[in-house]
Amino acid sequence: MQARQPDHSGYAVNDGVRVYYEVYGEGEPTLLLLPTWAIVHSRHWKMQIPYLARHYRVVTFDPRGNGRTDRPDDGACYTDETYASDAAAVLDATGTDSAVLVAHCSGVTWAMLLAVAQPDRVRGLVAISTNIKLAPSHAARRVHSFDAELDTDEGWAKQNQHYWLRDWPGYVDFFSGQMLPEPHSTKVLDDMVGWGRETDGTTMLRTVRGESRAGRPDPDALCRALRCPVLVVSGDQDDIIPAERSERLAELTGANLLMIEGGGHLPHARHPVVVNHAIREFVDTVAPPPPRRTPWLFARNRKRRALWISSPIGLGHVLRDLAMARELRAQVPDLEIHWWAQPPVTQVLEQANEIIHPVSQEMASESAHWESEAAGHDLHAFYAFRRMDEIFCANYLLFDDVVRETPYDLWVGDECWEVDHFLHENPERKIAPYVFTTDVVGFLPVDPEGDPREVELCTDYNAEMVEHRARYPSLRDVSLFIGGYDELPDASLGDGLPGVREWTRDWFDSVPYVAPFDPLDYRDPAALRTALGHGTGYPLLVSAVGGTSVGRDVLDLVAEGFRYLRKEIPEARMLMVTGPRIDPREVPDVDGIDKRGYVHDLYRHLACADAAVVQGGLSTTMELVAARRPFVYFPIRHHWEQQHFVRHRLEHYRAGIPLEYAETTPADLAGAMLRALSGTPRYRAVPRHGARVAAARIAPLLQHQRQWRGDSKHRS
Repeated sequence: MQARQPDHSGYAVNDGVRVYYEVYGEGEPTLLLLPTWAIVHSRHWKMQIPYLARHYRVVTFDPRGNGRTDRPDDGACYTDETYASDAAAVLDATGTDSAVLVAHCSGVTWAMLLAVAQPDRVRGLVAISTNIKLAPSHAARRVHSFDAELDTDEGWAKQNQHYWLRDWPGYVDFFSGQMLPEPHSTKVLDDMVGWGRETDGTTMLRTVRGESRAGRPDPDALCRALRCPVLVVSGDQDDIIPAERSERLAELTGANLLMIEGGGHLPHARHPVVVNHAIREFVDTVAPPPPRRTPWLFARNRKRRALWISSPIGLGHVLRDLAMARELRAQVPDLEIHWWAQPPVTQVLEQANEIIHPVSQEMASESAHWESEAAGHDLHAFYAFRRMDEIFCANYLLFDDVVRETPYDLWVGDECWEVDHFLHENPERKIAPYVFTTDVVGFLPVDPEGDPREVELCTDYNAEMVEHRARYPSLRDVSLFIGGYDELPDASLGDGLPGVREWTRDWFDSVPYVAPFDPLDYRDPAALRTALGHGTGYPLLVSAVGGTSVGRDVLDLVAEGFRYLRKEIPEARMLMVTGPRIDPREVPDVDGIDKRGYVHDLYRHLACADAAVVQGGLSTTMELVAARRPFVYFPIRHHWEQQHFVRHRLEHYRAGIPLEYAETTPADLAGAMLRALSGTPRYRAVPRHGARVAAARIAPLLQHQRQWRGDSKHRS
């Protein structure tokens, strides 16, 4: 799912060729993000669009030869001048008088041609990995002929017209790999490969023929003719275009040069935080924003403030976060907590009368992304996580803006993967003490035999995590694992990497599992049933599938399974909680089932049930364990956390009856519910006061005390 959809889109027509464009945001100035060589389309700007569109009006367009722009048959339609005229046509079609141009590789030449031909329309230029020939090509790219038949396909011999026509996907794979020398770039690589395969060798040959037919403009003359301000960005390990070209461009234009040390050809995709901030700083210099009033409060009069980032996937995280927050406020009474959260989590926070940061409503929806990836109670959570990269980037950059506008004494993040990742990639952005909490550590493949690529990718992601922590051990001031170390699966993080438990012991402080209630308060289910209005004298079941719509299919199965159960126990009743993102009316009506949407403090209803049927999420199942209620649960298929981490933890507590949705009939489920109703739980006890212990680890960061021993895991 895209982090941001265009506000509107359309086609500019340039000499009969339809050029597809998209417009995001509003206000001044406009940024025109030009395409690059047609091996990719405008989606290569996906890490820039959401951030820049919050501050400016952003226009993008696809190049001739890829995306939704036309692919004319004549090579003469692919010259540098025609691409530059496409840019002018898009400015006209979008009603844009002038713009700051942002261009990558070949697009830099086109931007410069436009800037020289129509200087009044170009307010500035950001040139990334410039391909204008101000220095020789890399020696490796000059070895093989492009036109002749070659007796090898190795390396840059693939840069050959015959190979392109024979195996265009092979060339895309090779070229994409050459663009990314940085380690842990698998997602950017996959994107580039996917976009490159949306065109073909025949079309791409036309782009090369267009260049050779028209000839390239004189590079030095073009640079000297440029009159607008310029920012140059490059990676010093660019294996596609020599960094010397960017250095020479900066020299000839008097531009500032941002050189990404260790960076390759795609700094905007691989290092979006530093590149986006550089673009914004440049644009605000070229087109200063209007004056603004900035309040500043004398430091001694400021309240202690914490920004609490609560995971939006489901509702369980926010309940434990609220429990920890209450305990933290008890230990630091003057603390004011602002919440960084998305729906449906905000609904819980509103009912708890908490302060929700108003800008958090601008975040791209993570819940909607997870739901878009699921079908039939099947969600490959690791792949869905990878495909959330642009959402993570957009939401991190929004967070980064907010914490610079409002000073906070503390950041607390509950599985705030985006904040944690981009802080480790950009450690200079950390400006407050930072606490990271989680109940899962690392990625474990769910189909190692059938999907070796998943094994490779999980290992790569885990290796990056291990390297991040080793390189910046003090970036997190406190790392908390929620639960005991033996509640983690005894598995390896990957070939050559430590085990999950071993590494967690080294880098996390363990605190008891945090339930949103004290289990001792829920030892009288009958009294609780009466208090909640359920009544007594009949078996009561509760069904719930969490805060997203991923469990929609399970609810249909539960309804039919309950119909079977009523044949055996006619007096049985069920409270079915569909959650805030599923309309109860979508689920079939069955006698004895009371369907509701969102139910506040659902754990109280679970605690008085004779049995429950739930999805395989950790929070709900552990609430049932803490309340010692029997339950049946459905782990989501291909969900690495539910299949590995939650299942292991429940086995550790000797709790729950697991079922696979795809293999369970309504009659099977009715039988499992009967077993749950007839059984007596003999679970391990869930430790009490986990929230209090967690708060005690966090409070010293606000009290300027170090009350724990000073080994590395407590400093990390």
